[in-house]
Amino acid sequence: MSDMNDEALLRYSRQIMLEQIEIAGQERLLAGHALVIGAGGLGSPVALYLAAAGVGRLSIADDDVVELSNLQRQVAHGMADLGRAKAESAREAALAVNPDCDIQALTERLVGETLAAAVAEADVVLDCTDRFESRYAINAACRAAGVPLVSGAAIRFSGQLAVFDPRDPASPCYACLYPPGEGGDEELRCAENGVVAPLVGLIGCFQALEAVKLLAQAGRVHEGLSTFDGLSGQWRHFRVPRDPACPVCGG
Repeated sequence: MSDMNDEALLRYSRQIMLEQIEIAGQERLLAGHALVIGAGGLGSPVALYLAAAGVGRLSIADDDVVELSNLQRQVAHGMADLGRAKAESAREAALAVNPDCDIQALTERLVGETLAAAVAEADVVLDCTDRFESRYAINAACRAAGVPLVSGAAIRFSGQLAVFDPRDPASPCYACLYPPGEGGDEELRCAENGVVAPLVGLIGCFQALEAVKLLAQAGRVHEGLSTFDGLSGQWRHFRVPRDPACPVCGG
């Protein structure tokens, strides 16, 4: 028998009726813990959809505050949130969708031991940041803790997604895809290069979908790298082999 009450059964009924999820998968979601790092353009839809889907515990980490230029794409925040910590604002928005979700706002930047501890507590980590430095650190922490990482990025009209699962011996890591020191000086960020609003929603939703699949154990987790060209509407998929010489996961 399920431990879910009638209200929960009704709330999640459209997922429960899916044969790939059913009651058992929904209960795995309710028992799951997702760490969302970054509560901006990508982290906003991620947090809202994971809460809506019934992920029982969310940790939302961001040390930034809401600015007017964020509101064009960061849909977890509104005019009333200007000047507020993004993690707190995103937490409030996600709780408004699902008050039964246990949501923690982490308003300090996760680095070093703090990052390692937060990652080790999670069942899945979603990298919604926009800096190579952060992505490399998150990747290394996930590798060390054996926690799956769902990585997304969006800039201008281009987006990409990759899932790295340390539990799979054949799975590469972020450093296999982007070796440290190769291209980091040409880092692209929305603040300097711009981004079209719906693109971050599309990639963030893709990240949330993969996290739901991982937690519910539904379907097959995304493999390789998917890129999206918003100007042409075309998706491309690339295989990403594990690099034996990778400084993070090689050897």
